Amino acid sequence: MDLKGKIRDVPDFPVEGVLFRDITPLIGDPLAFRFTIDELCVHAARRDASTIVGIESRGFVFGAAIADRMRLPFVPLRKEGKLPTARISIEYSLEYGDSLLEIHEDALALGKRAYIVDDLLATGGTAAASAKLVELAGGEVVGLGFVIELEDLRGRGKIDGYEAISLVRY
Repeated sequence: MDLKGKIRDVPDFPVEGVLFRDITPLIGDPLAFRFTIDELCVHAARRDASTIVGIESRGFVFGAAIADRMRLPFVPLRKEGKLPTARISIEYSLEYGDSLLEIHEDALALGKRAYIVDDLLATGGTAAASAKLVELAGGEVVGLGFVIELEDLRGRGKIDGYEAISLVRY
């Protein structure tokens, strides 16, 4: 399936000079969305995942659907200040600034096989921070799944050592 045709380019968003890849048309197309979830489920199953971890916010869209389809628990990685109980935090750099991700301290049992999902791999900062955060919480990162990868930004280098898949590459 041509997923690239379901992704809209939005120049200068969220800041000037950034070309945003909008997945809204993809998730609005039931066949394209199902295909995307199917492909990521195959990868997560091959990695023997026991938990699906989604990165806020668009990783929730794909991660929750994968967890449901695979009948696995879903763990959200949230932006700062969104989790109500004891949590672990990590700071990281984005393409256009700094941020912080958090996970509940009790989100993952020791050794849980976590498959991390997000819509986009760009510079790799969010993905690397997510993997570290899962490990700090006691989980084992068995793979990462992305809908889109921006190869020119070389984000895959920051997650070297982890098995990762991306369905669309620019």
